Amino acid sequence: MLCVETIGKIRRRRLVQGESISAIARELGIARNTVKKALRSDGEAFEYRRRHQPRPKLGPYLATLETWLEAEEKLPARERRTAQRVYEALRLEGYTGSVDVVRRHMRLFERRHRHTQVFIPQSFEAGEAYQFDWSHEVVELGGVDQMVKVAHARLSHSRKFFLVAYARESQEMVFDAHARAFSSFGGVPRRGIYDNLKPAVDAVFVGRERRFNRRFLAMCNHYLIEPTACTPAAGWEKGQIENQVGNVREWLFTPKLRFADLAELNVHLAERCAELARERHHPEQLDRTIEAVWEGGAYSAARDAGAL
Repeated sequence: MLCVETIGKIRRRRLVQGESISAIARELGIARNTVKKALRSDGEAFEYRRRHQPRPKLGPYLATLETWLEAEEKLPARERRTAQRVYEALRLEGYTGSVDVVRRHMRLFERRHRHTQVFIPQSFEAGEAYQFDWSHEVVELGGVDQMVKVAHARLSHSRKFFLVAYARESQEMVFDAHARAFSSFGGVPRRGIYDNLKPAVDAVFVGRERRFNRRFLAMCNHYLIEPTACTPAAGWEKGQIENQVGNVREWLFTPKLRFADLAELNVHLAERCAELARERHHPEQLDRTIEAVWEGGAYSAARDAGAL
């Protein structure tokens, strides 16, 4: 089974970064035909099987080798055994294969356990990233006060933002909010920055390690987005969207909004987002409005969001 995380890496490296199929296959340790199949997929996981499953001589000793490698991973680099020394130790256990097979497996193990430090910058290039979050707002719909869930999407470079309200916060609403936001922005940035979004994250580990939901990853693969998680309790890493929630409550929801239904409310929110982009100045490029930065000639038709 080729998981959605791997499919996402393949699609972004090929379709966004322009890497060759051979380079991707070599780096991820999979066949080129599997890379091609992932590129033809819609971002969902799929199963692949080899016609002739190899039965290497290393097979009976894999558990032993993995145990050794996991133990040595905790040691300083200078204290770890080389592939040659590991091969010689396996020979004493009865292994009769070649040292190259051991060396290849050690490289695969290293790639699987490689930890990459993710840095979330506080300045962004055009088309690089967006931030996404939710807020809860009180409005009057059809004469009745009620709490609505408002999805916030914000382009990190231009600061242009988009809001859409829902009766509840569900995974379907997350998908719909992204589709509407990208349509409004005229494109899709390369990365999405998220906190512990319940419809998107199944498990939170140490630091920025997350297990994203499979359907959420399929959506990211479809749009060629790389999802980036914030460190728990580090709100400054998506400070733009955190500040936006408070500002928008003052700008758009005070005094309390009154509409017949959600559809009318969302038409109003879209219009006000556009008006604020035209009226407010960019916080870094003070002589230009948010709209002007978004429409800047350097970003052409794709503007701040890359091509759809």
